[in-house]
Amino acid sequence: MHILVCEFVTGGGMPPDTAIPASLAREGNLMLHALLADLLEVPGVEVTVTRDARLPPLASPVRSITITDPRESWSLWEDLARQADGVWPIAPETDGALERFSRTVEVTGRHLLNSRADAVAVASSKAATAALLAAAGLPVVPVWRVRAVVADGPPGNGPWVVKPDDGAGCIDTRLIRDHADWRGWLAEADRSGFVVQPFQPGTPASLSMLCRDGRAWPLTANRQNVSLSGGRFSYGGGIVGGMALSPALTDLAQGVAVALPGLFGCVGVDVIVGPDGPTIIEVNPRLTTSSVGMRRATGLNVAAAVLDLSRDPPIPPPPVTRIEPILLTLEG
Repeated sequence: MHILVCEFVTGGGMPPDTAIPASLAREGNLMLHALLADLLEVPGVEVTVTRDARLPPLASPVRSITITDPRESWSLWEDLARQADGVWPIAPETDGALERFSRTVEVTGRHLLNSRADAVAVASSKAATAALLAAAGLPVVPVWRVRAVVADGPPGNGPWVVKPDDGAGCIDTRLIRDHADWRGWLAEADRSGFVVQPFQPGTPASLSMLCRDGRAWPLTANRQNVSLSGGRFSYGGGIVGGMALSPALTDLAQGVAVALPGLFGCVGVDVIVGPDGPTIIEVNPRLTTSSVGMRRATGLNVAAAVLDLSRDPPIPPPPVTRIEPILLTLEG
């Protein structure tokens, strides 16, 4: 089986006229290498990747195609997808990148080893995701589009969290303490593409799971290292498998899969765990950074499990019988 792996940041997706941020390149490389290590252990699998010429070449034994002009990346990715049996995109939801990848692969008729485009379209919008999950009766932090509350401000007196509706990670995520802070933030720039949520106290965490056709197989619950400095949030990694996979979290995973049946393969759900249980922040319809420690934490070859799930009929992943917490840091 020939698989095309497209990691957006390191594989040609970044603008040609600016340097690739070192932190994004590091995170992308970590996810890419973890996925390649798993794929290369699967008998009969051959892998092609693309690589931005501004980054060091890969040492992995894969076919690597260097991209010298990122403006040509999308046409090249489509051509390469047509030559592959399956395509595994690793891309942010921002600016519709992951949805575009998914639709491109669906048009080619090749196996999309990620969530369907319709599910990605919903999950790429924090407002749309919250509305869907709330309608399904799941505990989710409310989300308001900034343009809908810009005149009077969001409900309550704060604090709130603001972020891009299609953002990934903690990019441009800020804490707004009160209405004066809100007005100052609005005056800084165009905020029409942002959303606002009430600040939810508790422990930042994520669920890593596999999905297909409205069913979820939870793998680990992960503690997240989210820090706040100068009113800005940042994500620095966490502990994969650092939290017990409680019945409440397992039920949450199943509820998300039922509400978004187009989710497939690796999926992450960001939650806040408080005294009353977990509350959903957002759904990441793709491989997430926690995948970097998944093999060591669980012993499971996640890539092999996803390939088995893509079969007809699907082969469910084996149960995770042991979890060893793995510290994951994105620094240096």
